[in-house]
Amino acid sequence: MAKPKRGKSTAAIDDHVGARIRERRIMLGLTQQQLAELIGVTYQQAHKYERGINRVSAGRLFEIARVLSVPVGYFYEGIGDEGTRQVTQRERMMLEIARNFADITNERHQEAVSQLARALASGGTGTS
Repeated sequence: MAKPKRGKSTAAIDDHVGARIRERRIMLGLTQQQLAELIGVTYQQAHKYERGINRVSAGRLFEIARVLSVPVGYFYEGIGDEGTRQVTQRERMMLEIARNFADITNERHQEAVSQLARALASGGTGTS
């Protein structure tokens, strides 16, 4: 018996959940391989979850939420707000900054980058 095709709204939700998994993983500076190991699946399976190709079971989503330190509801935030939300260029840059920061192994360099970000965010006034 052939597997029934998913409806558009179901596929859109799977895509949204996958995108939220990817966003959170990147914010934490994890690779797909690291996430896969933490949740007990292959790299390929983690990739398919993030792309919405394979649906994430309730139990697996619970495990992903635990590993990524978010409530399960995090993955559904934004659904129903005019369809699936696209990541803005600013959000993409923030995710990239988080990923690159996580790759800095030298603690002094991390602190220097952190101080630079604070200075730029405060407009260079020197107040923290």
